[in-house]
Amino acid sequence: MSKITSNLVLFVAAALLAGCAKKSESDQSKVENTTEKKGTFGYDLAFLKKHKEVIVLTAPDDEKSKAIVVADYQGRVMTSTADGEAGNSYGWINYELIGSGENKPHINAFGGEDRFWLSPEGGQFSVYFKRGQKFDFENWQTPAVIDSEPYEVVSSDQHSVLFKKNAVLENHSGTRLEFGIDRKVSMLSKSDVSRLLSVSSFENIKITAYESENTITNHGADWKKETGAVGVWILGMFTPGEKTTIIAPFSKEQSEKPALTDNYFGSIPAERLTIRDSAVFLKADGKFRSKIGLAPQSARPVAGSYDAEKQILTIIQYDLDTKGDYLKSTWELHKEPYKGDALNAYNDGPLDDGSQMGPFYELESNSSVKLLKKNEKLTHVHRTYHFEGEKGSLNNIAKQILGVAIDQIP
Repeated sequence: MSKITSNLVLFVAAALLAGCAKKSESDQSKVENTTEKKGTFGYDLAFLKKHKEVIVLTAPDDEKSKAIVVADYQGRVMTSTADGEAGNSYGWINYELIGSGENKPHINAFGGEDRFWLSPEGGQFSVYFKRGQKFDFENWQTPAVIDSEPYEVVSSDQHSVLFKKNAVLENHSGTRLEFGIDRKVSMLSKSDVSRLLSVSSFENIKITAYESENTITNHGADWKKETGAVGVWILGMFTPGEKTTIIAPFSKEQSEKPALTDNYFGSIPAERLTIRDSAVFLKADGKFRSKIGLAPQSARPVAGSYDAEKQILTIIQYDLDTKGDYLKSTWELHKEPYKGDALNAYNDGPLDDGSQMGPFYELESNSSVKLLKKNEKLTHVHRTYHFEGEKGSLNNIAKQILGVAIDQIP
């Protein structure tokens, strides 16, 4: 080999090494930058790690599909992503409250895409109002067992985690309720998603999905219809947007019109609430406090939302008993306390005094209520799916699951 050739080889090798080093530095910089860019999964992971011990779950078939679960926050799923640390973070997180390290009166709204709660909120069987108290904000108190107390980790691996907790509560009628809570959060694979939603193609789509399996076991006296019971209530808090819309499809088997409650916080302006052929649409911009509910005979076991700016389609899927009893949660005594909603959706907004908890929006599911005898169980499964990608591909998924084309969304 000539001296010139030898020098050329050395020069090329050095250039390649320098290029690799530069690429490695660039990749490392990209990872580090995700912890500084709000809205990314990496940012939220770094933030939560500063304040709590976190459990990061990964899908069995996709290392970029992840979720963060926190035992100290009742085993709730705080957020998830379909694209690793640099990807969008889908859950709403209350940075100010978590950063303060303090507990608030009435409720600690830490955020999270899937949190465990108990129904009913209001009425004679409420566990949020003490016996004899008026149904007003001053008396409303979220029970510590679903608000501020940590859950015990029973077991965990890379893809799932199991929690447990025991509870003793007294409802508004003075009935003592003793029960255990078992909660398992599991990541889902693409084959799971395909099977559960009956969708065969995910072309040009990023996916993350998980489920929570929530079980209540009665440890005390038998529950009776006249003295009350509790049900499972799962709520997911998500980041709102100017072009984000909640989609609540309804069944027409019982009636052409849905059994819809839309006056939880007063009437909702027509430009914010739209009812079309087989779905109810609610604006989810976090600027006007509004809530809707579908009774079990009208609800379908799926609902969702679409963020037109980020092109993210979110779906929830849950156990539904169309002929079952559901506990009513409005803040009043009820003539029919077992005629509540199976599905709820909420858009946050300012209160009368101008203060605001969020902004966020919620997709919520309720279990039917069972009058459990001692040692009997009630289980409710709630799944969350996020699809991110090309509008055409998302449109196909929305039509198959929700029965609504994206172009039909107001």
